[in-house]
Amino acid sequence: MPKTGEAYSDDEIHDSWVTEPPVLNSTVTLAEYDPEWPRLYEREAARIRSILGDRVVLLEHIGSTSVPGLCAKPIIDVLLVVPDSSDEPVYVPALEAAGYRLVIREPHWNEHRCFKGPDTNVNLHVYSPGCEEIDRYLTFRERLRGNDSDRDLYARTKRELASRTWKYIQHYADAKNDVVADILRRSPRG
Repeated sequence: MPKTGEAYSDDEIHDSWVTEPPVLNSTVTLAEYDPEWPRLYEREAARIRSILGDRVVLLEHIGSTSVPGLCAKPIIDVLLVVPDSSDEPVYVPALEAAGYRLVIREPHWNEHRCFKGPDTNVNLHVYSPGCEEIDRYLTFRERLRGNDSDRDLYARTKRELASRTWKYIQHYADAKNDVVADILRRSPRG
């Protein structure tokens, strides 16, 4: 698996998906910021907390939908930290019983798991405490929330990249790595 900031090969994309990865072969649809996105996150957060209870170590709204004024794919990204993301029997059955679908399993990359939501377009990213990605997500979010020029740079980059045709959505995400790294370097926590 690639390291943080490195692009995935098609084989690595296939290896990380529980079933076949969805083929995009198209441009990426971005929506203007929707003030409903935080409400949708709060609804998902309440549902996840009710499902997992004290197994929730941390739950945060991440990704572009968490940044007021930023265009985004209309998918709510949620960061869930559980005591051990590799210990699937402790949390996966409960999430699946509530309608979440495990779609990505990456044991060689921070024990990352990703679920799709039951009725809202959600990417639920699951990690263990201490994973470097947790701080990276939160630092990036806070930088974009607090710095208009970096938020605008990121929006311009996203729009330009979204206009291209991508085989997999992961390729679009990987194409943003350089601008994300640049913005993180300028962050006080970066």
